[in-house]
Amino acid sequence: MARQILLTSFQTWLPHQRSNSSDDLLQKIQEHPPHNLELLYLRHLPVDTDQASQQVQKAIEQYQPYGVVCCGMAESRQGLTVESRACWGTTQFSTSLPLEVLIAPLAATTISHDAGKFVCEGLYFHVLEYLHRTQSSSVGLFVHVPPLTPENEAKIVQDFHHLLTRL
Repeated sequence: MARQILLTSFQTWLPHQRSNSSDDLLQKIQEHPPHNLELLYLRHLPVDTDQASQQVQKAIEQYQPYGVVCCGMAESRQGLTVESRACWGTTQFSTSLPLEVLIAPLAATTISHDAGKFVCEGLYFHVLEYLHRTQSSSVGLFVHVPPLTPENEAKIVQDFHHLLTRL
């Protein structure tokens, strides 16, 4: 049986944004999904920590996926970044995934230890906290996606595709 991976993306939040690169990436993956995975999509989450977290937790409860990969746009970054942890106040949760091993063969992906102090970090924190609190066997990861351009799109899509198959 193929591993189920829940993938999430956000809506835009600033007037100049024509689209959210996290959702653009999921659209590309949806058009050409990895063969060995069953991907579940929760796209266009509201840019609101509480609402987004509730929707993702409900989907985790419903599907019990092997993994949850939340994606968000990072306009100032150049490549994909996998987030090692999320903080909320003085509490911190870290992903259980071996990020160094996971991204070792990827050309356009790095590890970040700062999920951004915005709705991205809020969602990631609440997902990791939920997985911990419910003692879920699911793994959680947050990936920041730069704006997709003709110059970087192929590398970004390829790295994300490989990242999913390596989970």
